[in-house]
Amino acid sequence: MNILYEDSMPYAEHFFAHLGHCRAFSSGTILAVDLDNIDVLLVRSTTKVNESLIHRADKLKYVATATAGSDHLDKHYLNQRNIPWGSAAGCNAIAVAEYVLSCLMVEHQDNLHELFNKTVGIVGAGHVGTQLQKRLATTGIKTKLCDPPLEAKGDPRQMVSLDEVCQCDIISLHVPFVNEGPWPTLHMFDASRLDRLDENQLLINACRGEVVDNKALLALLKSGAKRNVVLDVWENEPNIDFELAGKVNLATAHIAGHSLEGKARGTYMLYEQLCSRFGLAKTLSFESCLPKPPEIDISSQNITSNEQLICAAVLNTYNVRIDSDRFIQDVNSADKFVYSRKHYAIRREFAHVKLNAGNHSLSEAIYGLGFNTP
Repeated sequence: MNILYEDSMPYAEHFFAHLGHCRAFSSGTILAVDLDNIDVLLVRSTTKVNESLIHRADKLKYVATATAGSDHLDKHYLNQRNIPWGSAAGCNAIAVAEYVLSCLMVEHQDNLHELFNKTVGIVGAGHVGTQLQKRLATTGIKTKLCDPPLEAKGDPRQMVSLDEVCQCDIISLHVPFVNEGPWPTLHMFDASRLDRLDENQLLINACRGEVVDNKALLALLKSGAKRNVVLDVWENEPNIDFELAGKVNLATAHIAGHSLEGKARGTYMLYEQLCSRFGLAKTLSFESCLPKPPEIDISSQNITSNEQLICAAVLNTYNVRIDSDRFIQDVNSADKFVYSRKHYAIRREFAHVKLNAGNHSLSEAIYGLGFNTP
């Protein structure tokens, strides 16, 4: 079996080398001729798989992306060619949920007690929304879920309307990009809905840039209205509105899901798919590729409450403020936006660090967030 894979896929050689003959390509360099005699094509979101790329790939048996989203795959054409395709849906859900937790801690660091008495409205109860709701529940923070498509399919969880979610103290968006049908998400937060938010609420977008009308948001902020907003995703990436980036509370370069484990999990999910589809023995575990967990030491910090303990554990593992400050300072062009994503620093998920809290009494919430102790 001949496998062609994108070289930005971490641990690809580790997982795929023994499944067949493997060859890597760099993002942006792949040509149609490169797929001659290729059985399996594995990509990330930077490679568009469409007719122009695979029209001559007459031996292609499977295409998959090691990312949660699959908009870059022309599924209609793949289905026409009877070429099965797959994705790594949910691979970075934990990372995005932990990104949101870090945002909450940063934005409420000076008044943690207030945060733990607020309600978070989660729009989109799929992979990410579910992981976020579980983690917030373990800390005691109240949540409300809104997902009309899932509700229509009979999801048993209690759902509320978008209007009700928009009354929550914090609104976190985790929906796909949908521009038609009964539940479009394109500009879900348009000028009207943004205007109806108040200056005490916090809006977080870590799903798709088009869900929030960036031009309307910038106009509102430039008018002098105060809105608390966190943006990890943007319209027209990588040619984003850098003026808007300088006016929101926290701004990052579409890296919410970029944990080491999130990326590695995407590769591992494709490994599992290949083994299943081609009847190959699965001999490697996900943990087989991961480096040793780092130790996060908060033992010497002055911690006097459970809220402070959770905040210290989260922010000492991942502090989104550092990413935001670096983004605002260094990223002012499309090329730099792309570079900052491609060269993003290693970030570990909570379950893959060792938390040294010393004599501090660890709460169930710490373990519920996934932390382990030495």
